[in-house]
Amino acid sequence: MGHMLSFDVEEYFQVEASSCGVRRDAWGGYERRLDGSIEKILSLLDEFKVTATFFVMGWVAQNEAEVVRRISRAGHEIASHGMDHRMVTKLRIQDFREQAVASKKILEDLCGQKVVGYRAPTFSIVRETMWALDVLAEAGYEYDSSVFPIWHDRYGVPDAPIAPYWACGPEGGRILEIPPLVWPVMGMNIPTGGGGYLRLLPVKVMEWAIRRAEKEGRSGMIYLHPWEFDTEQPGLPMNWMSRWRHRVNLCRTQKKLRYLLERFAFMAVREWRGSRN
Repeated sequence: MGHMLSFDVEEYFQVEASSCGVRRDAWGGYERRLDGSIEKILSLLDEFKVTATFFVMGWVAQNEAEVVRRISRAGHEIASHGMDHRMVTKLRIQDFREQAVASKKILEDLCGQKVVGYRAPTFSIVRETMWALDVLAEAGYEYDSSVFPIWHDRYGVPDAPIAPYWACGPEGGRILEIPPLVWPVMGMNIPTGGGGYLRLLPVKVMEWAIRRAEKEGRSGMIYLHPWEFDTEQPGLPMNWMSRWRHRVNLCRTQKKLRYLLERFAFMAVREWRGSRN
């Protein structure tokens, strides 16, 4: 059974945890470090002959275009991660619509491939923002990977399905929803989809979660960020908990991903969808 591998392409200074201390209008003054992290990721994927889906911010496409072109030239799928990493919960419907349409066009014009996938910054399609599914379907997106079936202080829909499913917005917009991997334990969903969870949890837990999904006939969605491969990134103004979440076990990210690539078959969402038709 195949699983999906994805990367949310954003700079280290664009994470939600630093948004109070790092203003968007100051982003241009920060050191850009995507290039080195993307090089590590592309090299690892090439070693295992694996394609992945890269959810790219419109800001990155506008300001670091060559990095995005390199990802596309390497044969990977390009999808949208919005324009400027503002959570959907902080946007009006019209603002979200404009960002969804603009980021899609920018990425398609830059890479020459059709963009059909979307992931909201910080998984911020939650119960209160399900209207975003209508907007995405209307804008021409075919799948979304934003509804995380867990509880978290910033996001999550704990009772959402844990396998890929057809989701409907309140106005009837229909779109394929691909949730990040979770491990159901005693009525709770343990987040095992990647990111900080991959860095914090023993890699064996990730392996068990994927094998559990396979036994249940589910394909897992794993996600990471390029900054999680960068152990030398500068510090950012955050509270102690956010700083710990952001930096814990950065030195182990690449080793853990390699462990999973050695044991499971991964692919881009594009290939996964094609294999099911």
